[in-house]
Amino acid sequence: MKTPTTTPPPLAQRLLLRFLREDLAEDVMGDLEEDFYRTLNHKKPWRARLHYWYQVIHYIRPFALRKSSPRSLNHYAMLKSYFTVGWRSLSKNKMYSSIKIGGFALGIAACMLITLFIRDELRYDTHYPDKDRIYRMYEVYNDNGEIQRGTWFQAPFARALKEDFPEVEKAGRYLSSELFGAGGNQLRRADETDNTYENDFIYMDQELLDILKFPVVYGHPSHLLDKPRTIVITKSKADKYFPNENPVGKQLVVNNDRDKPFTVGGVIADLPETSHFKFSFAMTMQGVEFWPGEQTTWTATNYPTYILLRPGTDPRAFQKKLGLITEKYLLPMLKEVRRANAEEMAKNYSIDLQSIADIHLYSTGIQDGLSHSDIRFVWLFGAIAGFIMLIACINFINLSTAKSANRAKEVGLRKTVGSHRSHIVYQFLTESLLFSVVSFVLGAVLAWLLIPYFNQLASKSLVFPWTAWQLYPMLVGATIVVGILAGIYPSFYLSSFKPISVLKGNLSRGSKNATMRSTLVVFQFATSIVLIAATVIIYRQMDYILNKNIGFDKDQVVLVQGLNTLERQRQTFKEELQQLSFVKSATLADFLPVRGTKRNGNGFWEEGKKTTEKAVGGQFWGVDHDYIQTLGMKIVEGRDFSAKMPTDSGAIIINQSMARELGLKEAVGKRIENYRGWEVIGVVEDFHFESMRGKIEPLTMVLGPGQNILSVKVDATDMAGVLSAIETVWRKFSPHQPVRYAFLDDQYANMYADVQRMGRIFVTFACLAIAVACLGLFALSAFMIEQRGKEISIRLVLGASMKNIFRLLTVNFLKLVLIALVIAIPIAWFAMQKWLEDFTYRTEITWDVFVWAGVLAVAIAVLTISYQSVRAALARPVDKLRSE
Repeated sequence: MKTPTTTPPPLAQRLLLRFLREDLAEDVMGDLEEDFYRTLNHKKPWRARLHYWYQVIHYIRPFALRKSSPRSLNHYAMLKSYFTVGWRSLSKNKMYSSIKIGGFALGIAACMLITLFIRDELRYDTHYPDKDRIYRMYEVYNDNGEIQRGTWFQAPFARALKEDFPEVEKAGRYLSSELFGAGGNQLRRADETDNTYENDFIYMDQELLDILKFPVVYGHPSHLLDKPRTIVITKSKADKYFPNENPVGKQLVVNNDRDKPFTVGGVIADLPETSHFKFSFAMTMQGVEFWPGEQTTWTATNYPTYILLRPGTDPRAFQKKLGLITEKYLLPMLKEVRRANAEEMAKNYSIDLQSIADIHLYSTGIQDGLSHSDIRFVWLFGAIAGFIMLIACINFINLSTAKSANRAKEVGLRKTVGSHRSHIVYQFLTESLLFSVVSFVLGAVLAWLLIPYFNQLASKSLVFPWTAWQLYPMLVGATIVVGILAGIYPSFYLSSFKPISVLKGNLSRGSKNATMRSTLVVFQFATSIVLIAATVIIYRQMDYILNKNIGFDKDQVVLVQGLNTLERQRQTFKEELQQLSFVKSATLADFLPVRGTKRNGNGFWEEGKKTTEKAVGGQFWGVDHDYIQTLGMKIVEGRDFSAKMPTDSGAIIINQSMARELGLKEAVGKRIENYRGWEVIGVVEDFHFESMRGKIEPLTMVLGPGQNILSVKVDATDMAGVLSAIETVWRKFSPHQPVRYAFLDDQYANMYADVQRMGRIFVTFACLAIAVACLGLFALSAFMIEQRGKEISIRLVLGASMKNIFRLLTVNFLKLVLIALVIAIPIAWFAMQKWLEDFTYRTEITWDVFVWAGVLAVAIAVLTISYQSVRAALARPVDKLRSE
């Protein structure tokens, strides 16, 4: 033998003895052991053990199986009896069973949907092969205690990371600013004439593609964007523009620029939904310079930068070394431009890194221009699902303990004839598991049916994972766990009855043993009231945002987009539109007070103070003479731009925040500077141009060429006729490109789509939680009325009115709702106060929110109980008394 210490696998031997017939055991064990040692002589030990396992499994056949023992048969019969009794109990009490199962199924469906949502959120950016080594850089600046975080770095920043830090294997950049031609553009094949508008253009380094390793369909992965004027497109766009062909080497024309077409360098697979990158067209940055010296200057920040660390690098230790960038590049640059506070700025500045898998959920407070979620929402939705499930379990416990009197004689008789308490516990746990199985099946079907609505609600594209093998073990496990957790208290409670007390009729009836049930009802309604109050506050904040005086007029403004393809005809197009009777005014400007339009941050000083004071950061917008008039902004000091004054080419209009930050009490006539000097001719009232989560930032406007968007202020009720007339004019200028338009008020509302989505989700789940709570309250009130049937009948015989009976039956439940209200108010106030802290401009939480929440909760409770109460008050007393 190879080694006498090697023996057959013990686990396989035990398994064999477990199922093998006793009369075969000795012979089979001996034969297999001999075969094992023979195999061991010419094969490795692991292969001999594997062969032994194969022989053991081979014996799992009918002739070799041990016959069931009487004890096993007894266990089987007992288990069958448990399910039979449980099924009879379920069938006998149809209303209570329906409410138990319905409440459970609703809770399970909600948990499944939110579990799919959370799973989807947690999967963001986990598909990259080297995800554990990929990091995004972001800067941190402490401005007098106000921490500012951003992801835009200088053009040479990526190169410096590779050259100065051996820990960095690769460093790459992208640029998504519409200011430089990213975002949306008109596109066509070079051999065609008709344009199609496409979104999701970005500029990208080849090195960033190397870091992310997107699956490549066509082209060489290392040479997708390494040549000037190349572009990478996704598979779906390749199928759209180059169906059934390899597009590598073919040309695309962007914005009618026929002299500078892009050559397709490669095709990558469509980006998954769970990626924070959202692009369909990646244009190379090889050979690109947006202004002279832009790729070498450390004074302009435009590029989000990603790095791939070498294997084994400690990211925290690496982060501590990044101060070298400040010392070597940024501080000398600040001194070169003669910043008075260069040393202080460098001291308050640092660079940090963030794992790519954390970007989607952990970027709150980081300015990155991306649309991402928040880990707090994930936990919030998980908590809501948990509460709904808990409320469903509470219904089960409430109804099980409330029905205790009806099961008391059964328990007493079974104990009298010799049943142990453990058998009775098993009986009721089996019933609970039966309810759980039926509920989980129904809940899974409900979740599958509700997924389309939930996708619309949460802006997702979830699918129910019927084909995922992990689903079924999870469902089975959850069914068992939930069934046991929901049934464990009723099981021990019901099995604790003493036979002698039951048979003598001394058992306290379920309706009177109400402390636990009252506590659970209070919990249910406290949860519901918190959700109601939260929903009201969210909707008030939404209404506040959409209807607050935002400093400009967003109504009846049509945005005609894609004018950059008209080239020198833009002004003529604007003038022709202004001839239409319904057009009040129009402005050519790409900088608009809604997200998704151009932005341009600059530093400003009062003229002559650039070397002695720190810069005031603000927006620098190029507009035309009609901008302020068209958008209904208000000049509070000075005047607007005038086409009759040529000197306005050197004029600037600032908002109140800029005047305040620069310390200009009388701003008109003063001069300020950025890269050149400007004379302030007017101050415009502050207007919101970003989300109300932040304060209104300083902003300036100068006369500059608009390129892509014409904003048209109209005065008409027939908007369809307006759009038709605009389209007619458009066709004269661009017959090969369909007109594309949007409405300013819709674009403004889209800035708060996440808040609206949260409001819709809250409403849905609040209604669901209330519905489940009401189901339990309805069944509990029905049972209580059933238990007090004789008392109600006697009261009616003695002359009690329907009003008296109604008050008798509802007052206790209303007391519980009021207690729930007292508990819920501070919880709801604290939670929503924390949520509103995300908004600089926000509504106030007033007392009437909780009044309405309380009134609604009381109304729901009364309506739920009323049917049973009125039914009991209208019943004929003689029927109940005869039955008694």
